[in-house]
Amino acid sequence: MLVRIAHEIVERNGDGPVAIVGIQPRGVVIAQRLRDKVAELLATDVPFGEIDISFYRDDLSLRGPEHQPEVRETRIDFPVEEHTTVLVDDVLYTGRTVRAAIEALFAFGRPRRVQLAVVCDRGHRELPIRPDYVGKNLPTSRRERVNVRLAELDGVDEVTISDLAEVRA
Repeated sequence: MLVRIAHEIVERNGDGPVAIVGIQPRGVVIAQRLRDKVAELLATDVPFGEIDISFYRDDLSLRGPEHQPEVRETRIDFPVEEHTTVLVDDVLYTGRTVRAAIEALFAFGRPRRVQLAVVCDRGHRELPIRPDYVGKNLPTSRRERVNVRLAELDGVDEVTISDLAEVRA
């Protein structure tokens, strides 16, 4: 899946400079893998970054103090103005995470162009956001959860769908 997405990124962006930025936490792991594949195809180094959206979320005021997000690292050490920046995440759902990531990215400058790559697109958008690169479309109900597990974090690479009742139990 990531090999196909890497080829699509290279084809769509030609010889223009491309950077890969993962959305914390799981998007970073996927972005590292994707960056390696794009760099191999281009036979050049591809800038890499990681972005935390904690302070850009639109639901912070709705959460109680016991449900505040864990702040993670943000690192973008390349000039975003000079690159097409591909944001990478595991699951695209409502679009709110991506909106927050775009806002966080713009804190570093005005990227030449922003594209979105996701492993799974499960639908149910609340914002007009559409991925440029999708590993798999997974039609789901709102009562389901898509779980992306990664070897680096979970010891296994897999995607599963579970009922929310199972997750909360």
